[in-house]
Amino acid sequence: MTQNRTLCPYCGVGCGLTVAPGSGANPWRVTGDRTHPSSQGNVCVKGATIAEALDCDRLLYPQYRASLDQPFERISWDQALDLIVAQIRQTPVDQLCIYGSGQLQTEDYYVTQKLLKGYLGTNNFDSNSRLCMSSAVAAYSQSFGSDGPPCCYDDLEATDFALIIGANMADCHPIAFNRLAKYHKRHPDVKLVVVDPRCTATAAKADLHLAINPGTDITLLNGIAHLIAQKGGIDQDFIAHHSYNFEAYQAILADYAPERVAAVCGVAIAHLEQTAQWWVESQRVLSLWSMGINQSSEGTAKARTLINLHLMTGQIGKPGAGPFSLTGQPNAMGGRETGGLAHILPGYRSVTNPQHRAELETAWQLPPGQISPAPGKDAGEMIRSLERGEINLLWIMATNPLVSLPDLHRVKAALKQSPFTILQDAYHPTETTAYAHLLLPAAQWSEKTGTMTNSERVVTLCQAFREPPGEARADWQIVAAVGQRLGFDGFDFADAAAVYGEFAQLTAGRVCDLTGISHDRLRDIGPIQWPCPAGTEPQTHGQQLYPDLQFPTPDGRAKFIAVHSRGLAEPPDPDYPFVLTVGRLYGHWHTQTRTGRIPKITKMHPQPCLEIHPRDAQKYGISAGDWVVVRSRRGMARFHAEVTKAIAPGTLFIPMHWGALWGEDTEANALTHGASCPDSKQPELKACAVQIERWG
Repeated sequence: MTQNRTLCPYCGVGCGLTVAPGSGANPWRVTGDRTHPSSQGNVCVKGATIAEALDCDRLLYPQYRASLDQPFERISWDQALDLIVAQIRQTPVDQLCIYGSGQLQTEDYYVTQKLLKGYLGTNNFDSNSRLCMSSAVAAYSQSFGSDGPPCCYDDLEATDFALIIGANMADCHPIAFNRLAKYHKRHPDVKLVVVDPRCTATAAKADLHLAINPGTDITLLNGIAHLIAQKGGIDQDFIAHHSYNFEAYQAILADYAPERVAAVCGVAIAHLEQTAQWWVESQRVLSLWSMGINQSSEGTAKARTLINLHLMTGQIGKPGAGPFSLTGQPNAMGGRETGGLAHILPGYRSVTNPQHRAELETAWQLPPGQISPAPGKDAGEMIRSLERGEINLLWIMATNPLVSLPDLHRVKAALKQSPFTILQDAYHPTETTAYAHLLLPAAQWSEKTGTMTNSERVVTLCQAFREPPGEARADWQIVAAVGQRLGFDGFDFADAAAVYGEFAQLTAGRVCDLTGISHDRLRDIGPIQWPCPAGTEPQTHGQQLYPDLQFPTPDGRAKFIAVHSRGLAEPPDPDYPFVLTVGRLYGHWHTQTRTGRIPKITKMHPQPCLEIHPRDAQKYGISAGDWVVVRSRRGMARFHAEVTKAIAPGTLFIPMHWGALWGEDTEANALTHGASCPDSKQPELKACAVQIERWG
C-alpha cells in the first residue's frame, strides 16, 4: 500500500501525517507519522479528519464579476490572468496590496515576495500572521537582534519548570502540550504554572494556575522579576557578559512590590512568591506563550518582558530553557523566513536595511534601489487605505479576513469600496468570496508539493498525492504566471523544488540558514531543523539557537527592554462592564473553511457559547442555555450561555470560529476593536469592553 508522508496543515505544532488510500466514503486514511520528530506519531482530531474536507465546496474554476452586485461567471485562466495583468499595469504601485496566509507553503510565499517586493517595488504584502505572530517577531528581533524561536520541542521534556502564559496549549497546540503533560506526570518534581484568566484544559493540568485580570501580564511578569531579584536569582555572569541595559530594567522593578502586583493582577501574594521561588530553584526554565500575549495593543512589550526574565536569570541557550513562542499557523514560520510581512524580506531581512535590500536586488538581478525602503501597509492599514480610496487592487490568498479581522463591520464596509479584489482560495463560498470580483481556484494540501516550517524550526516536505480538482493551481504557480505575463524574467521555475532551492540560497549566513535543505534532501532524510547550513550534518530535532550565548546584535549581546504596562486599549467601564476575550476551540480551526465541513467536528462543537461566571449570570438573570446578547461599541452578537466557574467574574469568553456562513449574529469580531501594538501592528483581539443582557 502506498503511503505518503506529509504535514498537518492546521496549527503551528507541525505534526507529521501518513496518508494512505482508504475506501468507500473515506478515500484517504490519515494517521500520525511515527517517524516525524515533532509529533512522534500523535495527531489530534483536526489532523485525523483533514481528508474529509478535500472535496467539499471546492472552487474549481476562475470566476469573475465586474461589480459585487452581479453573479459570478466562469472564465478561463487566460482571461483571469489577463485581467490581473491589466489591473496591475493600470494601478500605481503603492495602491497594490496582497494579503496572504500562514496556510501558504514556503514556495508560495517566496514567489509572491519576489514579484511584489522585488519586481513591482512595493512592500504592500501582509498576511494573517499579523493577527498571530507579529508581536513575537518584533520581540525576538528587539531583544535578540533577530526573529527566530530559540527553543525546540525536546525542551518540553528537559525542563524543570514550565511557565505557560497566554496560551491554551491543550486545545490550540494539543500534541505539543501532550508531550509536556506526559513528562510532567512522569516527573513530579517538575513544576507547571499556567497564567490565564480562564481555567482552561491547560490550566487544569498545572501545579499552580494564576487567573490574572485580563491585560495585566506585564505587571505580573515584572512582579515575578522583582521577587526573583529579592531571592537572589539574578545571573550576574550572564548579565555582565551577554546582555546590556540591565540597569534600566532593574530600576523599574522597584515599582512592583508583591502587594501592588497582587492587587492589580487579582492573584494571591503567596502564588506570586511560589512562582518566583520555583523559577529561582530551577536549573532549566521554559516559558511558552501564544495569542494571549501576542494579540494585544502591547503585545511586543509583553513578550519582551517575558524574555527579560530569561535574560535576568540566564535561562536561555541550554536544553529545557528559553522563551518559546508557539506559532499559530502551520507555516507562519515559513512566511517569516521568506519575508511574508510588510516590513521584512526573505532570510530574516528588513526592508529598512540598505544592505539587506542590496543583497536581494543583486540576487534577483534588479537595479539598485528597486526594493522600496519603506515598510508596506500592514493589515490594519490596508483597511484604512481602502476607506480612503488609496487601494486599487487587493489580492487575498488562502485566508478569510471577513471573519478573522477585528471590527468586522468596518472591514466589510471597507471591502465594499475596493475597486478590484482578487480572492485566491481552495473553497467557495467563504465569507470573503462575497466581497471579491475575481475568484482564483487554488490547489491545497494534498494537491501541491511544498514545504512548511513549524514552531520548533523543523522543515517538512508536504508531497502532493492527488491531482487538484477542476482547474485549481498551486499558489506559487499562479503568481509566477502573473510575473511572466508582466514580462519579468525570473519566474520560469520548473517546479516547487526549484523555487525552494532559489529561496534557500538567500538564507546563507543568516540566523535561519536553510542552505543545507532541499526538496531532495527532505524526501531522502525526512524533516530537518534549521539552522542547517550547506555542508553540515542535518539535524532532525533538538537544536537550540544561541547555545554559545552570542546573539545577532552588533555587540553579540541580548537587550533588556524595560516597560510599564499601559493596560487594555479598551478597559471596562460602567456602560460596558465586562472584558470579552476570544479564542479557539479544540476541534475547530480559524474560520471553519475546512472544519465546518467535517461532520465529526461540527458534532463536537455544534454552536458557539458564551462562557460566564455564575455570579455574573445570577446578577443578569441568566441560566445555562439562555440566549445572551453581547454588545460592544462596534457591534452585537448572540450566544447561548455556558455558566461556568472556569471563567473569572467580570470576564466573558466566546470562540472566534463562527462567521456569517455558520451562524446568525455569531461573529466574535463584530465586537472586537482594531487598536494595535505600536511595534508589531498586531491588533488586540483578546480583549474588548462589552455589555450583556438576557435575550428572549
